Amino acid sequence: MQLYPSLKQARLLALVVPALLLGGAYVSQYGFGLYPCEMCWWQRYAHFAALALVLPAFVAVPRLFTVLAGLAILASGVIGGYHAGVEYGWWEGLTACTSTADLSGDPLKAIMDAPLIRCDVAQWTLLGVSLAGFNFFFSSAGAFGVFALLRRGRA
Repeated sequence: MQLYPSLKQARLLALVVPALLLGGAYVSQYGFGLYPCEMCWWQRYAHFAALALVLPAFVAVPRLFTVLAGLAILASGVIGGYHAGVEYGWWEGLTACTSTADLSGDPLKAIMDAPLIRCDVAQWTLLGVSLAGFNFFFSSAGAFGVFALLRRGRA
């Protein structure tokens, strides 16, 4: 099966965007101690789904799986935009906080020692933009890039 160049580019973009954003999320978590709140995890789940959806695009039905991966990336962007709005106080979130307790030892001690991460407070910002805001920007731009490349290939 011959793939047109823009489909190859869209497929590659649908692989690289969630991989880089997840990589950045884990570097910020394990390298800088910025633990994810519940809504941060929702954004990550969408990127995990995007990766799981784009991988079959390298084997079979590339256009379909690339579109599905693009939709998952866009979903992460939408969740990131919603999360950023909660952090900026534009609207109230569905949840206020979460915990990262390790329950392998003494469960009560683990729960009490676990950091409490609030979804409505940005742990880190750059020029007033939180990590959720950056995810909104990069995920949305990546998804629209995937869709633009797919559309260009059909013309």
